[in-house]
Amino acid sequence: MAGEKSTYYVSVQTGSVVANEGDAAFEFEIEATEEEILELQRLFDNLDKADDRAFFRAHVPFLEYWHDEPNDATGRHLTEVYRLLHRLGTPETKRHIESMGVLGGELEREPRDKPADPVR
Repeated sequence: MAGEKSTYYVSVQTGSVVANEGDAAFEFEIEATEEEILELQRLFDNLDKADDRAFFRAHVPFLEYWHDEPNDATGRHLTEVYRLLHRLGTPETKRHIESMGVLGGELEREPRDKPADPVR
């Protein structure tokens, strides 16, 4: 079915999404439809392209990194990845991303399907 959710295992470090837990190392477990996985893969592609631009810009010694659009773009794309992972994540994934502090105050604006389990 098109809207049926399945479990996937995601590594932000490698930009990979796998359906079988033992296929690759992963950091996050999510429940997603095929369409949501395509969206995540598009976000990983955008992050990879922004990271490539930042890498090449880093070799220009007279440009400070804090005035650097490629670095800013990489940060924005990474935040989009974590925002989607948080939305699709298991309660443990949601707690982990929240503990990382990568979304800042954005969690208050983001609707939840159900409340995350309390941290124990």
